[in-house]
Amino acid sequence: AARIIQNMDPTADPCKDFYQYACGGWLSHHVIPETSSRYSIFDILRDELEIILKGVLETSDQGDREAFQKAKILYKSCMNESLIEQRDSSPLLEALTMVGDWPVASADWNKTKEPSWSMEEKLSIMNSRFNKRVLIDMFVWNDDRDSSRHIIYIDQPSLGMPSRDYYFNGGNYQRVREAYLQFMITIAKMIREDKNVSKDDSFVQEEMVKVMELETEIAN
Repeated sequence: AARIIQNMDPTADPCKDFYQYACGGWLSHHVIPETSSRYSIFDILRDELEIILKGVLETSDQGDREAFQKAKILYKSCMNESLIEQRDSSPLLEALTMVGDWPVASADWNKTKEPSWSMEEKLSIMNSRFNKRVLIDMFVWNDDRDSSRHIIYIDQPSLGMPSRDYYFNGGNYQRVREAYLQFMITIAKMIREDKNVSKDDSFVQEEMVKVMELETEIAN
C-alpha cells in the first residue's frame, strides 16, 4: 500500500489530470534505463528477485537437496567465462554431431551422413536433449477433456523469427529479415572455419537462402 501511495501524486486534481494523480509519483521517482524500452513495477520486482537469486545461487551447496545443487552447478558453469572462452565452439560442434551434423558446414555430408540420417530420430534427439522443437512441436500436457490424465500434444512449432510478419512484410520487417539471413551466413562460415572446411562463400550463400525459403514456406 505504501508503494502504491508513493507512486501517486495526491497534489494533482484527479478530475483534471487523473494520469498525473495516479502515476505522478512514479514519474518523478523513476527514469527508464537506457537498456530498456519500458520500466514498470514488474521490472523492479524482477530486478530485486534477480539480486536475491544471485545471492542464493552463490552460497555453498553443502546440505542442499539435489535440485538446488544442480541449479548452483548450472549457474557456476555459466559464470565461468574463462572456461567458456577456452572451450570456444567445441560444445556447439559436439551438439551438431549429435543431430547428424550440418550439411552447409560439411564438405561431403550427402555421402558420409545422409545415408544413415533419420529425420524422426534427429527430431526426437533435439526435443529430448536440447528442448528444441523443429518442424513439429510435441509435448505432454493435461488432457483438456479429462484433467485427471495427461496426453501427447502435437502442434506447430515457433518460427525462427518472432512471427510470420517478419517473413512477408516490408519496412523494418524486411531489414530484420535481411539481417537474419546474414546472421545465418556468418554463423555457417564461422563453423566451417572451426571445422577446417574449405572456404566456399557462394555455397554457404545458396544454402542459407534455401533455409530462408523453407522457413518462409513454414511461416506461410
